[in-house]
Amino acid sequence: MRAIVRAYHLVKEGTSIMPDNAAPGAPQGTVYTGDVIHGKKVISALNVNDLAPGQKHLFYFQGVGMPTGQHWYVSVVVAKGARPGKRVVLTSGVHGDEMSSVHTVQTVMNQLNPAEMSGTVTAVTDVARPAMESMQRRWPNSGRGPDLIDMNREWPGNENGVTAASRHAWILFNRLLRPNADAAIDFHTGTTGFNVTAFNLGEMNVPEIKSMLELYPVGQIFDNHAYPGVLHNAFVDVGIPAFTPEIGAARVLNLQMIQLFVEGTMNVLKHHGIVAGPMGRTGKDVRVFVGDSAFPILATQGGLVEHLVRLNDKVEAGQKVAIQRNNFGEVVAEYTSSVAGEVTGQRSDAMSEPGNPLTFILFNKATPDVRETYPE
Repeated sequence: MRAIVRAYHLVKEGTSIMPDNAAPGAPQGTVYTGDVIHGKKVISALNVNDLAPGQKHLFYFQGVGMPTGQHWYVSVVVAKGARPGKRVVLTSGVHGDEMSSVHTVQTVMNQLNPAEMSGTVTAVTDVARPAMESMQRRWPNSGRGPDLIDMNREWPGNENGVTAASRHAWILFNRLLRPNADAAIDFHTGTTGFNVTAFNLGEMNVPEIKSMLELYPVGQIFDNHAYPGVLHNAFVDVGIPAFTPEIGAARVLNLQMIQLFVEGTMNVLKHHGIVAGPMGRTGKDVRVFVGDSAFPILATQGGLVEHLVRLNDKVEAGQKVAIQRNNFGEVVAEYTSSVAGEVTGQRSDAMSEPGNPLTFILFNKATPDVRETYPE
């Protein structure tokens, strides 16, 4: 079994998980560059053990260099509890068009009172800063002409990588995120033009991850390792339990859905003993559908898309889920599901060209794939 399972058993036996979690050669303490931006000190490495307890600390973290020789800076908020305890890292903005994930992390951090906490919560809300500047999914890379890089396929990054995004991932993972995490949550939404349900993505066969996934009052859990190179897998691969919440559509704030994930995340912090108080609603209070695979239904024609089912609807194998019309209004394609499950994602852009995903059906395979990849 992977390192995460051993880490889980150490927790059960009362031993801390990899106390520093530091990568070989990483600085052991917080490094201040001497710069100040908008009144906030700039750091190039973080060790939360250096920070004064019972306070919130706000920094800019120095990421990879720009073509101009300046740096991309990301925003860091650390809620350092008055008493020692577990360390949880919250991230968002790995994709630049995912606004509900950013607002979820901000809302959680605004609810925390470090004077009443045990342990530390570290939040980074704008991981892929250049992508967020234009509210687009991918990192705009200038190394080989116009190029767009999906940063959530780059983790844990490469110190000597051939793209700025890969180097940025390495810097953040090894100097900011990994050294300060006993558990981590990487928040996302659907991509531009594609809406998704409220669901959590993670591996249910890892007890500590399973316990966190089930603390959210959301209707679906995608029990899958998912893509290689995603941030939560980079944490898992070094023994840090982690998963990904998915919070509806890109480029908008879904305040009703955000509240579900704020409630669930506060439950996770209570689960780890960081904050006190009774648990909120969890998966036990809602109907949760757990699937281990997502079946993609791809457009075969160009034209207007009409969905015949809604997000979270149950579908049967052979059920028609969408039709498509050309500019004459003629039906040029009909789409059916080959599996029984629940709708977990739908194209929200009204038109589609061939090859675009129209619908994803969350279902259970007889023999799940260890690492599945899906069209976007």
